[in-house]
Amino acid sequence: MGIAEQQPQRVTMTRAARRILEAAERLFYERGIHAVGVDLIAAEAGVTKKTLYDRFGSKERIVVEYLTGRDERWRAFLAQYLDDHPDATHATPQARVLAVFDASRAWSAEYGSKGCSMVNAHAEISDPAHPAYPVIAGQKEWMLALFTRLARDVAPDDADRMGRTLVLLHEGALVAHGLHTFPDPIAHARDQAAALLKAPGGQP
Repeated sequence: MGIAEQQPQRVTMTRAARRILEAAERLFYERGIHAVGVDLIAAEAGVTKKTLYDRFGSKERIVVEYLTGRDERWRAFLAQYLDDHPDATHATPQARVLAVFDASRAWSAEYGSKGCSMVNAHAEISDPAHPAYPVIAGQKEWMLALFTRLARDVAPDDADRMGRTLVLLHEGALVAHGLHTFPDPIAHARDQAAALLKAPGGQP
């Protein structure tokens, strides 16, 4: 079983557990995982530390739930975007690829002011033994598989190379967005992807 196929065991979401997770999600994304302790999470959620540990067992488990939840919401957001977006629903193969960049731009504007939560988490969690590591790595493997699958409809004989190039453009744009390196990097990456798709085998 590859990293992307490993599914973390989920915590049953009682009302208290949901409050804890909502507080942790906000704090982890805004301040960083290592900077946020269980005392602060419990205080922000309005519960005792005992309740926190009763529901989750450890801070590591809260981190797993936080990242798994972000991943699930992104995948659902992307699926809905591709279903509803006019450019994607009439879709040429090239338009479906570019719609992923459009979805990322929309997601980042609403939910990602500090960049990609997975990239940010990986800066703090690089040990493969950490229970959240498969969630982080698996999300990026999933994005590579998605771009490769979409590229196969554009250039069947070059899908692997094109998929890798697309994921590099996408992930680099997310990093630049989080760092505020220059204005609208995801739109710039989309333009570069469009140029790539005009290459032989990918005429728009």
